[in-house]
Amino acid sequence: MARAAVRGRLSWQLAEVVESIEETPHVRSLVLRAPAWAGHRAGQHVDIRLTAEDGYQVERSYSIASAPEDESLVLTVERLDDGEVSPYLVDELRPGDQLELRGPIGGYFAWDVSAGGPLLLVGGGSGIVPLRAILRHRVASGSDAEVRLLASWRTAGDIIYAAELERLGQLDCVEVVHTLTRDAPEGWSGRRGRIDEAMLAEVGWEPKAAPLSFVCGPTGLVEAVATALVALGHGPERIRTERFGPTGG
Repeated sequence: MARAAVRGRLSWQLAEVVESIEETPHVRSLVLRAPAWAGHRAGQHVDIRLTAEDGYQVERSYSIASAPEDESLVLTVERLDDGEVSPYLVDELRPGDQLELRGPIGGYFAWDVSAGGPLLLVGGGSGIVPLRAILRHRVASGSDAEVRLLASWRTAGDIIYAAELERLGQLDCVEVVHTLTRDAPEGWSGRRGRIDEAMLAEVGWEPKAAPLSFVCGPTGLVEAVATALVALGHGPERIRTERFGPTGG
C-alpha cells in the first residue's frame, strides 16, 4: 500500500531485492535483504527513495507486509499506471537490484500481542498489506486473540494473498471474509457489495466485545467504515484508521 512519505530522523539504508513475487497482474511483493534493519511492529511502513541519473529524487511510503518474526522484510506494491515509483518497483526491479529505504515509521496503526483482542481488520484493495502483517504476527507469536478480517475487492482476480488468506481463515479463532464490488465469478461463496453498516453488523463484533479495529484502504472506504462502526456503538478510541488516496505512485 502506498502513502505520502513521512519524514523523520531515521537514516536511509540499502536493501537488496531477493525475490519479486507476483500477487496479481498489478501487484508484486518485494522480498528484501536489509542488513541494517532493526526490526518493526506489525502495521508500520517504510519510505522508499529512487534517484534518477540526473539526480532527481522521488519518495513514496509503503506498508510492510511481513511480520516482525519473518526472516525477510517484504513490501507489497500495487502498480499505478500513471505513477512515478510503483511501475518501476513492480515492472523493472529484479533480484540483485538495490533500493534505498528508511524505517520503520508509524506507531498508531500497529498491533502488538500485548494489545490483545478481539481484532476486527477491515481493508480495501492494497489496504490489506498492513493487515496481513498483523495477521502473520498474530499467528507467529502464538497469540490466541480472535480475529475477523473483512476485505473488499473489485473482482476475485484482484484478491491479494488469496491462497495465504484462505489458509489463515482455516485457523482457530481466525475468520476471513471477502466481498466483491463488481461481478462475482460463478460459484463465488463470499459476499457481494461495498462494506456498509449492515455488513459490518453481520461480520464484525458486537460493541460489547470491545474489539480493536484496524481499517485501511482508500479514503472513502475508510471513512465509511469508521462512521458505520461508531454508528453501531463501537468506541472511536478503539478504531484505528490508515487511509490513502492518489499519491503519484
